[in-house]
Amino acid sequence: MKKIAIIAGIALIGAIAGSANAQLVAHKDLSVTTAVAIAQTAVQTCKAQGYNVSAHVLGRAGEVLVAMRGDDTGPQTYENSFKKAWTSRAQRAPSLNFANAVKMNPTVGAIHLSNMVPAQGGLPIMVGEDAIGAVGICGAPGGDKDEACAKAGIDKVASDLK
Repeated sequence: MKKIAIIAGIALIGAIAGSANAQLVAHKDLSVTTAVAIAQTAVQTCKAQGYNVSAHVLGRAGEVLVAMRGDDTGPQTYENSFKKAWTSRAQRAPSLNFANAVKMNPTVGAIHLSNMVPAQGGLPIMVGEDAIGAVGICGAPGGDKDEACAKAGIDKVASDLK
């Protein structure tokens, strides 16, 4: 009886180990070239409207791919553009959604997480339903303007996001 249990256990381990390769996930990631294009377009779009902004583009895991502090911006814009991008990436949604959630429930748990900020100006970068990164903009007079510049950056590379 012990031999049967040992053989069954070995077979189970072999089946688990053999199926490990079948569980790999294939996905797309942002290239640095695409991330730079998003950030530059966003900053230039805001600059053309008279707004000096900072930009961050994050990758799939929230890693910084591009960070730009715009000309004549305050130091807070650099940090806040990162947090807007981080919030958007973490939530897989515009950072405005988190801002609205905090308005409805100021004690929402995620408010206590590092780098989460309830402010508009961050957008996820999507390929279909897959969030492959995020962009955050800060410095325009209003989060709606930051978000519009972020959207311009994403729109610039939309054909690459397929």
